Amino acid sequence: MRVMQIEGDWGLDNIRLAERPDPAPEPGQVVVKMKAASINFRDTVMVNRGYGRRSGELPLVPLSDGAGMVEAVGDGVSRVAVGDLVCPVFGQNWLHGTFREEYWSGTLGGPNDGTLQEKMLMPESGLVKAPAHLSAVEAAALPCAAVTAWNALVEQGQIKAGDSVLVQGTGGVSLFALQFAKMHGAEVVATSSSDNKLAKAREMGADHLINYKGTPDWARTARAVLGRAVDHIVEVGGAGTLEQSLRAVRPGGIISLIGVLSGGDGNLNLGPVVTQNIRLQGVTVGSRTMFENMNRAISMYGMKPMVDEAHQFTFEDVAEALRAFPQGRHFGKVCGLAWDA
Repeated sequence: MRVMQIEGDWGLDNIRLAERPDPAPEPGQVVVKMKAASINFRDTVMVNRGYGRRSGELPLVPLSDGAGMVEAVGDGVSRVAVGDLVCPVFGQNWLHGTFREEYWSGTLGGPNDGTLQEKMLMPESGLVKAPAHLSAVEAAALPCAAVTAWNALVEQGQIKAGDSVLVQGTGGVSLFALQFAKMHGAEVVATSSSDNKLAKAREMGADHLINYKGTPDWARTARAVLGRAVDHIVEVGGAGTLEQSLRAVRPGGIISLIGVLSGGDGNLNLGPVVTQNIRLQGVTVGSRTMFENMNRAISMYGMKPMVDEAHQFTFEDVAEALRAFPQGRHFGKVCGLAWDA
């Protein structure tokens, strides 16, 4: 079977097409013929061994997200059947409960082989059925970005109707957060440096739009347009945006720290976190149970992920797609098609 793998040394220039033996399922195992994959910011870091020893060893198949059709099952498999459209769980050993240190060892796309392979051999416990109304490309957008947004707002954030949510930017996590917030009856403020992207966010249901380039003090503006402080903030910027998030959130509110796109180091006044009883919560994807909870909601509401068709790639072109990803030209998820999709 064909795979795209990082070999010889780390880096985008070392992602190459290779051949590996076709897998055969043993009891409890499943062979999935991959149809699509999608890119997360994590993948751009992982390809350069940016997570140190947690990056794994070479050769390594990159990317954590994907979807495919069940091609064969071993004895005793009952969770999925041949022909099902399924998604791999990001943390293969994180099935239930809260995050634990040992779950790092089960993550796909580093340290374990990821989704850029023709066929994946997986335990049945590491798969979930995709919502029936989604295509393989749309389903490939779910495992990391969607589950992260769901975990932040629903599982940990306990969002409810009438809450206010601020989402930063128009990447995968932020747009999924917008969709889940509206699903739960929340009022949404969206920020971006692009008026064009903000217009698209409005089409998806955003109630208030802020161009943070023209409005650097967007915390004040967010409070003004809402008429109150924000209940939940989906924080993807990191050091460059966290101070504004602390100014925007209400006393007792939640800031879900998901990304550090503007840097991970910086000076932070922790006083407001304490005196305003703010919950600053790190979010690292989620469990299989969270994934299944989310899929039930997606199915019930007929929700469709926002996939950027203008920036789709083929598996063999993944290096260029990863190179372009940090430039932020995309809107939503950047997905790729497998060889025989």
